[in-house]
Amino acid sequence: MVEGMSATEDAQSPADSVRIAAVGDILLAAGPVASARDPQALFAPVRNLLADCDVAFGNLECTLPGDGATVPTEPRVVSTPELIRSVQTAGFTVLSLANNHVFDHLQAGFHRVRNLLQGMGVAWFGAGDDPAQAAAPAVIDVRGLRLAFVGAVDESSGVHRFAGPDQWGVAPLDMERLTTQIKQLKQQADHVIVSPHWGEERFGVPSPRQIEQAHAMVDAGASMVLGHHPHVIQGLEMHCGCPIIYSLGNFVANDVPFRDGDVMRWNRTERTSCVVVAELTRSGVGGVRQVATFDDGCQVRPDDSGFGDRRIAKANRALARGVTLKRYRREYLWVKTVKPALTHLRWGRLKKLRWRNVRRACHNLLKSRQIE
Repeated sequence: MVEGMSATEDAQSPADSVRIAAVGDILLAAGPVASARDPQALFAPVRNLLADCDVAFGNLECTLPGDGATVPTEPRVVSTPELIRSVQTAGFTVLSLANNHVFDHLQAGFHRVRNLLQGMGVAWFGAGDDPAQAAAPAVIDVRGLRLAFVGAVDESSGVHRFAGPDQWGVAPLDMERLTTQIKQLKQQADHVIVSPHWGEERFGVPSPRQIEQAHAMVDAGASMVLGHHPHVIQGLEMHCGCPIIYSLGNFVANDVPFRDGDVMRWNRTERTSCVVVAELTRSGVGGVRQVATFDDGCQVRPDDSGFGDRRIAKANRALARGVTLKRYRREYLWVKTVKPALTHLRWGRLKKLRWRNVRRACHNLLKSRQIE
């Protein structure tokens, strides 16, 4: 962990005021498609946006090859040192490793990522060789303010292993432990920023339970809640003057190769993300704005098509209307059952339909009625 690391001062921000930019999932998977990317040019169009901020945060959702051992399930998001170094040259100063892919090559892969980040002077948090290291915050001092970042992973994300007694893994989303930690850190830091890896993939809204958890984090003393994992944008709300964004979406969306030659590809919505920029002062959080970006397969750039702004506005409206259990069940039914069924109605996909697809659809239909 990096504690007491000072950021270089920027003339655009006064003392005791820190501008932070927060992005979502940085999926730096290597492979045939990713090899076409130039690591030096990947972030060039957004470099000014990040450079205008004192702190740039993101969720580094990948690992490096370890000793050959891997988790048994796919997809595995495995990167290269060159791609990960591009994050540092882009201006990122602190990264969450609290996600379900940092241990895809088990402990050896995590160690390579950790050592690379430490060698670059990039702060990290959310994973470790034991529970204490996984739960430890990244604490940085910038312009007279102390910021503490903590991360946690929800079990629904498909995480391979949580840190436990004599066991490596990621920090679990245990609300009792997390709120206690937030309260303690608030006594030592000006701002506590929580980064949970949670929610259902491709859902446009968080669950009522997530909303309750996020509010509890702020009530405990968190200044910002920066969520990720769903791979799409979810809404931003202010609670007690503090911004909560449930999913920032995919900031970098490299296609993810499978061992059998298949590839997980991302559509336009999944390549569109939200960057949250905010001003942190001793008195609170202000100047919060959302900037749409798009990963076009070569570079990440500000989205000037209007599509990203519309996605952000739609997500904010959905959240402002309120997410009831009934509304969330409808979202579950749509994403898990209806959309896949419509996709298979095309003849090319219909020929590939198997009984397991039908069973899965029926299972998801029943599960949508049981969500609490």
